[in-house]
Amino acid sequence: MLSILIGLPLFGSLVLGLWPKKMDGKWVRWSAVAVMSAALIWSIVVLLHFDLNATGMQLSEYVPWIQPLGLSYSLGMDGLSLPLILLTNLLSWVVIVGGVGKIMGHDTSTPPDRSRLFYVLVLLVNAGVTAGLLAQNLLLFIICYELELIPFYLLIVIWGGKQREYAATKFLIYTAISGVIILVAFLAMGWLGEFSSFDYGDIESKVSGLPQITQLVLLTLLIIGFGIKVPFVPLHSWLPDAYVEASSPVAILLGGVLSKLGTYGLVRFCLGLFPETWALVSPGLSILAAVCVAYGSITAIAQKDIKRMVAYSSIGHMGYVLLGMIALTPLALVGAISQMVSHGLILALLFYLVGIIEAKVGTRELNVLNGLLNPLRGLPSISALLIFGGMASAGIPGLIGFIAEFMVFQGSFQTFPIPTLLCVITSGLTAVYFIIMINRTCFGKLDNYTAYYPKVTWSEQLPALILSGLILFLGVQPTWVVRWSEKTAATMVIATVPGVEQQVALNSTPP
Repeated sequence: MLSILIGLPLFGSLVLGLWPKKMDGKWVRWSAVAVMSAALIWSIVVLLHFDLNATGMQLSEYVPWIQPLGLSYSLGMDGLSLPLILLTNLLSWVVIVGGVGKIMGHDTSTPPDRSRLFYVLVLLVNAGVTAGLLAQNLLLFIICYELELIPFYLLIVIWGGKQREYAATKFLIYTAISGVIILVAFLAMGWLGEFSSFDYGDIESKVSGLPQITQLVLLTLLIIGFGIKVPFVPLHSWLPDAYVEASSPVAILLGGVLSKLGTYGLVRFCLGLFPETWALVSPGLSILAAVCVAYGSITAIAQKDIKRMVAYSSIGHMGYVLLGMIALTPLALVGAISQMVSHGLILALLFYLVGIIEAKVGTRELNVLNGLLNPLRGLPSISALLIFGGMASAGIPGLIGFIAEFMVFQGSFQTFPIPTLLCVITSGLTAVYFIIMINRTCFGKLDNYTAYYPKVTWSEQLPALILSGLILFLGVQPTWVVRWSEKTAATMVIATVPGVEQQVALNSTPP
C-alpha cells in the first residue's frame, strides 16, 4: 500500500514527461489533476487501514536492495508520518488544481509557459517527499531527501521572479549542504556501530551503545542539517529569497511540504535515535525556539511586501514546532505534529491568496495595495479569505492554529516555563503584523481611475475555500489530527523520559 503512494505520482510524472507527442495544455493539466487526485484518495485509503492502538510502524514493506552498502527498500508508517503524507498530497493537489497560469504571479521576463514540465516537476517533488516520509532505511531517506533538490531548483529558476537565479542557486547550495551534513552523520552511525545495515531498527539498537560525546557530535550534525531545511535562525537566510522569488504554487510546496522534511527528520532521527542526548541539549534548543518565534514575528512586522511578510512568519511558527519537540511531554509532541499540519495548511492558504492578489492587481507592495475589500471593484472574496487566513495564523480560537499552539504551550510549560512564556508573549506579535497586512490591503479607498481588477472565478477560489474549510473543521474537531499521533508521541516520550509511563494517559490528550 505504501509503495503505491510513491508510485502514483512517480509513474504519472514519467508518463507526462516521456509522452512522445505534443500535448494540449488542458489535457496535461487534467492528467496531472487525475494522478494527484488518485494519490490523495489512496492516502485516505491508507488512513482507513491505520491502527490507532499500534505503537510501531504499520503497513511495513521490506525488499533487500544493495546489501553490501546496507541499503534496502524499507518503508513504514506511524503517527508521525501519516499526517504529513496527507498534508503533502493535499497541498500538491492544491498546487496542481490551482493551475500553472492562474496564480503564478511571476515576472514578465520569465520564460514562456511550460505547463507540462511544471506538472512533471510537482509530481516528482510529491513522490520524493512522500518516499522520504516513509523510508525506514537511512540511506534510502537521504536519497529521497536529495531527490527533490533539482525539481525545486527548476521550479524556482523557471517560474520565479526577477532574482530567481540568485534565489534558486542559494536554495540549492544551502539544501545540498544540509544533505551532505546529514549523510555524514548517517554514515558515521553505521561505521561507528560496526556497520552491517542502515535500516532504522538496526541503527537504533547500535547508536544507544555509543559514548555520550559521540552521540552529542552526531546529534549536533543532524540538528544543523535538518535545521537548514526547516529553517531555524541563524540558518534561515535562504528562506526569504526562495519563498519570495518563487511563484506562489512553488512557495506553497517550499513552506507547506519541503520544510516538513526538516521537522520530520528532527523528530524521527534526532529524538528517535538519540533520546537521552536530545533531552540533554533540549534546554539550549528551548532558547533557540524562543529566538525563532521572536525573530520571525519582529522581522515580519518590518516588511513592506506581503509575500515576504508571510515568509518570515513561517520562521516564527517553526519555533513553536521546535518548542513542542524538545519539551518531552506527550501533549507537547502531539502539539508539535499538529502545528506542522496547521502551519502547512495556513501557509498554503496565505501564499495562494497572495498569488491571486499579485496576478489580479499586479503588485504585492503594502504601500500600493488598498481597498481590496471593495465589493464592486476590488477582490472582496479574496480579501475575506485573507482576513480568515490571518486570523488562523494569529491563533484565533476555533481554528486549527489555536489548538496546535495551545497544546504546545500547555505541554511545554511544565518543562520550560520561561521559554514557553516568551513564546506565548511573542505570539501576540503575529496578530500585529497580520493586522498591518489586512488593514493596508483590504481596507482603505480604491483609486477611481486604475482600480478595476479582474474578477476571481470560482475555479480560482476553490483551492482556497477547501483549505479554509479544513482549517475551520480541524479547529472545531482537532481530534481528527490529534488522534493519529497520540500513540507515537507517547512511545517516543517514554523512551526519552524513563518513569513517565503513568503520566502518559493523563497528558497525551488535550482537555
